[in-house]
Amino acid sequence: MAEIGKTLLESGWLAARSTEVELTGSQLTTTHPPTGPSSPWMEAVVPGTVLATLVKNKVVADPFYGLENEMIIDIADSGREYYKFWFFTKFQCKLSGAQHLDLNFRAINYSAEVYLNGHKMVLPKGMFRRHSLEVTDILNPDGENLLAVLVHPPDHPGRIPPEGGQGGDHEIGKDVATQYVEGWDWIAPVRDRNTGIWDEVSISVTGPVKIIDPHLVSSFFDQYTRAYLHATTELENRSAWVADCSLNIQVATELEGSVCLIEHLQTQHVSVPPGARIQYTFPKLSFYKPNLWWPNGLGKQSLYNVSITVDVKGYGESDTWGHLFGFRKIESHIDRATGGRLFKVNGQPIFIRGGNWILSDCLLRLSKERYKTDIKFHADMNLNMIRCWGGGLAERPEFYHYCDVYGLLVWQEFWITGDVDGRGIPISNPDGPLDHDLFMLCARDTVKLLRNYPSLALWVGGNEQVPPDDINTALKNDLKLHPLFESHSENALSIEEEDPSQYLDGTRVYIQGSMWDGFANGKGDFTDGPYEIQNPEDFFKDNFYNYGFNPEVGSVGMPVAATIRATMPPKGWQIPLFKKLTNGYTEEVPNPIWEYHKYIPYSKPGKVHDQIELYGIPKDLDDFCLKAQLVNYVQYRALLEGWTSRMWSKYTGVLIWKTQNPWSGLRGQFYDYLLDQTAGFYGCRCAAEPIHVQLNLATYFIEVVNTTSEELSNVAVEASVWDLEGACPSYNVFDKLSLPPKKVMSISELNHPKDLMSELCSSLNFPFML
Repeated sequence: MAEIGKTLLESGWLAARSTEVELTGSQLTTTHPPTGPSSPWMEAVVPGTVLATLVKNKVVADPFYGLENEMIIDIADSGREYYKFWFFTKFQCKLSGAQHLDLNFRAINYSAEVYLNGHKMVLPKGMFRRHSLEVTDILNPDGENLLAVLVHPPDHPGRIPPEGGQGGDHEIGKDVATQYVEGWDWIAPVRDRNTGIWDEVSISVTGPVKIIDPHLVSSFFDQYTRAYLHATTELENRSAWVADCSLNIQVATELEGSVCLIEHLQTQHVSVPPGARIQYTFPKLSFYKPNLWWPNGLGKQSLYNVSITVDVKGYGESDTWGHLFGFRKIESHIDRATGGRLFKVNGQPIFIRGGNWILSDCLLRLSKERYKTDIKFHADMNLNMIRCWGGGLAERPEFYHYCDVYGLLVWQEFWITGDVDGRGIPISNPDGPLDHDLFMLCARDTVKLLRNYPSLALWVGGNEQVPPDDINTALKNDLKLHPLFESHSENALSIEEEDPSQYLDGTRVYIQGSMWDGFANGKGDFTDGPYEIQNPEDFFKDNFYNYGFNPEVGSVGMPVAATIRATMPPKGWQIPLFKKLTNGYTEEVPNPIWEYHKYIPYSKPGKVHDQIELYGIPKDLDDFCLKAQLVNYVQYRALLEGWTSRMWSKYTGVLIWKTQNPWSGLRGQFYDYLLDQTAGFYGCRCAAEPIHVQLNLATYFIEVVNTTSEELSNVAVEASVWDLEGACPSYNVFDKLSLPPKKVMSISELNHPKDLMSELCSSLNFPFML
């Protein structure tokens, strides 16, 4: 008898271009299977894309290196057939008794034909949907099974206009797929448009009854001293008889090592008719003073192990499911004082300081290890939110797992962007994707995939755009809040109330677009940004940004010199030319390779003097990158300090565009694709620390920030000014201070002549270290 549970099919895959394979899928999985890497078959990257496989086998050059991406044939020129690929593997599985086997694809792009032991099945279109195929009756008796998958590219891969642009010619927006792949102002086009088996493939063994998509919800009473866990699951009976089931739910806390303390264990008896699929809701489980899950900087990320098992009378254990779960409540409303959207977690207001996330790798070579490093970096920067941008992915469960572990709230968007879905001249795809039913199928399936993660804070319809009316209405209806989770709810559950776990979600707010309803100006006008270098003091000024929550504000992101040498040939090691203009400003002229990698200058002629030049004209690459790190530090520290300076009085939050690059880009990043941090990483970490002393660069007042929920007493603050000769003309200590929670206190004007301070700031362009 095979062991109940899931087995990943993550190794031993081969791939070949379909036009180079003369065999049919039936032949590949019966009489003529490929036996190993030999023309035209090569080792495949699964999960990954066709392009990832071609790069691994050196069939094409590394698109991240120099201008090599220009040497790779684009799907617009080759035609879709060129990137239609076979993927092949074998697996062992021998069932017995009433066991059943599912073949699972957690995501493919964009559609596929599946052959198993000569039998054909179809994976329909849509990049963001799961596929589960019952294959019990077509397994080979000897246990060795042959699997071939023919993957088709997106229907509308589009063409890249000579002038480039956001989302190319926007054709990709007609499909339910990633939209960045036609190129953006931060990435070159991805030549295969992410065609491939881009998420995990697995087989899962069950008995006659299968557990499907459980939903876990927590509710709280008496000021969070009492909590309930609500759980609903679907059960499918695949047998021809009534299944009498014992349905068990267990909640445990992990102690040291692998030792668990069982908090609750409940068993319910359920009968499932033959061939039926039913929904079952457990009686709610009661907890007294559970350990709560908190965002980064506000407390521990306490997680419980929740497991559900089903035993069938006369058979035994039939299926099992497990998930880490965090007790927490997220509320959100538009703040009256600022007009910005305000988030509360467990009743505590959270000042949002976060970043925009694209994806970890544009060839979709996704891994737990990479996700863990990425998310830990964000936590180390003291950020508390990540926005998954609408032109990218519905992120994978492993991403959310590490956001749970490290306390990063997640803003997850669906696959709409203003540039591709309704903005521009001419306006493209005003009605969004061609198949609205497919969009909603993918959206609902994504909600079921991700809804149990406590880090997931909100759903958003799209980036700088609202979905078409029918999609937007459907999302609003599907993602309506249960009364328990409405802001300012009385937090009382009546007997007649529906159990919240019976909703599709019901626990998080849905916002129709990234610049609506408390974000940007709350009306959807184009009011996020800016995205360029700024004078550091401007971030502190009243007129820098006029709305309560900015979902995108960005700046520079030059990496260290070692990264440039690793990702570019010597021609790319040439630093920009510094061209003096008649107005006294400097224009940077980068080399063509930097330009291709989307370099953003450290000057804005007419508005911002070149910030690298302030430290002296750079001599070579090492000198340029070192000076760039000084600017990176100043720029991002000032950005976050400027927003925090007006916490609650003007702002409720800010998200930096963006924290990282999914390729070897040269703009908007705190660490590069090779995982080497820029100094912006440390500027951000300093500015966003929970208790922070800063100098307001517009007023020269010393401010103390306390973003924690604890009042601090008898605090001493030391402030000093040092000149470049090592002298200290000003030194002050302010002691016996009391710092109220979640407040910014202005302590004192810096005791130093303002004219000298102004001269020092303008010449050094460096915030004082306090």
